[in-house]
Amino acid sequence: MICIENKDFVLDEHTVVTLGKFDGIHKGHRKLIHKALEISHKTGMKSAVFTFKVTEENKFPYMESEKITTPGERKAILEELGVDILVEYPFDTEVADTEPVDFLTDVLKNKMKAAYIVVGEDWTFGKGGRGNAQTLRSNCDKLGFEPVILKKETYDGRKIGSSWVREEIAAGHMETVNILLDYPYSITGVVVHGNRIGRTIGFPTANILPGDDKILPPFGVYASKTLIDGKEYYGISNIGVKPTISDNNAVNVETNLIGYDGDLYGRSIKVELIHFRRPEMKFESVDALKNQLVRDIEFSKTYFMI
Repeated sequence: MICIENKDFVLDEHTVVTLGKFDGIHKGHRKLIHKALEISHKTGMKSAVFTFKVTEENKFPYMESEKITTPGERKAILEELGVDILVEYPFDTEVADTEPVDFLTDVLKNKMKAAYIVVGEDWTFGKGGRGNAQTLRSNCDKLGFEPVILKKETYDGRKIGSSWVREEIAAGHMETVNILLDYPYSITGVVVHGNRIGRTIGFPTANILPGDDKILPPFGVYASKTLIDGKEYYGISNIGVKPTISDNNAVNVETNLIGYDGDLYGRSIKVELIHFRRPEMKFESVDALKNQLVRDIEFSKTYFMI
């Protein structure tokens, strides 16, 4: 997948473009992407995902700082889906002040060489969000592209959007989160050294540090699946600050892998959270923590039927 992160580009062939924030790449986003890929396969044109790259300096007050998927996670998902080109267009005041028709002309027609533009029915763009699906339809003949407007994806009668996914993550409702995303919510990172307490009490763990821009569910213990070199391992994951054995308040994701015995330090793993087991707690002793971990692991084995 080709990744473009600047304004100074011009593609050299026609594309099928879908546009949006694509935070989380939930079911609604996937509907757009799959449609773009379908047209791409039929026409032989390259598929492209267009989104904005927003920095803290250029972020508007209504824009979220924490993401459901980090930029790296989003790229990995899009590449796995088969997208040919990802454009993360730098967002600034100049872009924010661009009139809708100018955006269609200067960016989508001239830079992206868009022959098809795939968007949701409620998509808005341009200065003040004044551009919409009707703007696309009104300018398609003049600018030489075909608009493809899709209805919003719904679940249980409600339209799926990133805001809803965020609500469910904040509540720890991982089953609902994973339905809305159409894949398990996950945290990816490189395994770092912890305090090694887990190994001394018979529960070795893999520790990763979530990025500051990653939205996290409530601190606590989760039944989880961890991907290591393409292989899945069941286990339990604690998100939080490990109050029983640590006082530095650094947030990490600590996972005990059932049936894994190897050295993971320095390797990248992906931890998928499947079910919220209990809140994070401070125990009166390490022995009390150990006894609870035994119960947590037994719960995970029962949950996953292993």
